[in-house]
Amino acid sequence: MSRKTIETFLEEERVLHPSKSFRSSAHIQSDRVYEEAKNDSEGFWARAAEGLDWSRKWDRVLEWPPPFAKWFLGGKLNITETALDR
Repeated sequence: MSRKTIETFLEEERVLHPSKSFRSSAHIQSDRVYEEAKNDSEGFWARAAEGLDWSRKWDRVLEWPPPFAKWFLGGKLNITETALDR
């Protein structure tokens, strides 16, 4: 029996496609957004984060020495303000 480690999970290569019925009810219908995220993931998430009300904008989008990820380093936001006040 092989012993699995966290490194084993970093090597995932399966692609799991959603069903047609799931895709038809999705908020985003175009595959363009997936290509954009794949080609420039940090830029993609930075643009998405611009839609939130930051009290201090982040200095760096991502720091990721696997398996630990830190997103929007230096940024401060009150998520309840963004979620509830809209």
